Amino acid sequence: MGDEFRDFTLAAVQATPVFLDREGCIEKACRLIEEAARRGADLAVFGETWIPGYAGWAERRGAGGIGGLLRRYILNAVEVPSPATEALCTAARRAGIDVAIGIAERDAVTQGTIYCTLLFIGREGVILGKHRKLKPTFYERMVWGEGDGSTLRVYERPYGRLGGLNCWEHQMVLPGYALIAQGVQIHAAAWPGATFTRQEVLSRAFAMQSAAYVVMAGGLLREHEMPEEVRAAGMKPLNGHSAIVGPDGEIVAGPLLDEEGILIANANLGRVMLQRMIADHAGHYSRPDVFEFRVNTQAKRPARFEPATGLDEALRRVKAALDDGTLRSASELRAALADTAPALLGEGE
Repeated sequence: MGDEFRDFTLAAVQATPVFLDREGCIEKACRLIEEAARRGADLAVFGETWIPGYAGWAERRGAGGIGGLLRRYILNAVEVPSPATEALCTAARRAGIDVAIGIAERDAVTQGTIYCTLLFIGREGVILGKHRKLKPTFYERMVWGEGDGSTLRVYERPYGRLGGLNCWEHQMVLPGYALIAQGVQIHAAAWPGATFTRQEVLSRAFAMQSAAYVVMAGGLLREHEMPEEVRAAGMKPLNGHSAIVGPDGEIVAGPLLDEEGILIANANLGRVMLQRMIADHAGHYSRPDVFEFRVNTQAKRPARFEPATGLDEALRRVKAALDDGTLRSASELRAALADTAPALLGEGE
């Protein structure tokens, strides 16, 4: 009979965040996670930086004109881990569902950089991992830092291999191929939620290139839902434009425009395998003899702190002895060195 694969269910969550209010967003996200699970979903995907909302307000103003919004944004950003992520994990565990949700992630060490991050949470109530956007686009560069290759990965889930990217990382091509090369089968495509950002074109193209299901989740923010200072900054409304795309590039649910809702679609890995028989871009449809692709998966670090060696410690002790007057002559210095660092005197190994 051959292998058989069970159906599973995907959900694209399109909803207005409680804009620039982290706690409000978390509370609403938990309700939506529960609702998606009630509708039978194995995975629920939210839009880009859904918590605490997409930074579209940066488009029309220079850095000097958005100081107040930047302050609110970083104060309502999410550290990983934190009580905010614990609440999301608890909701996922209680509902028995996986979640991929866009967050504005605040660097937990410096607390001065925000990343556009796609957070993956398992139904076990644990953080599977996170992906930080590699290259913010245009005005986003005033708000978000750059991620690195350490977060370009897929996760083995009961229904298949799960990965994801943010917005125009689908335009960059290579981040997507890094996931394709790892065999991604279900892809969370997190978008701000605007038809004019090419999100449907790029999401459908990625579905065909990867032969994977793509859950295209867009944010939603209509003009009457904007805080006054956001409206005054000239932010464009976001119309959602969420959909679920099959591995052949055809839309199987949606698109959903200008309203809240949860799109649901059944999926099966058998369809993924069929499409890859036609074009497997990490297999028979690749040419590794012509092209070579290397991904640096090392996390970037601004500084490295290395433990002191035995020699360093020995010299520290000698210096301290000189400073406090314990060593008063050349013979005492030589004796101290012989005891603590014989290699300096050519003694020992």
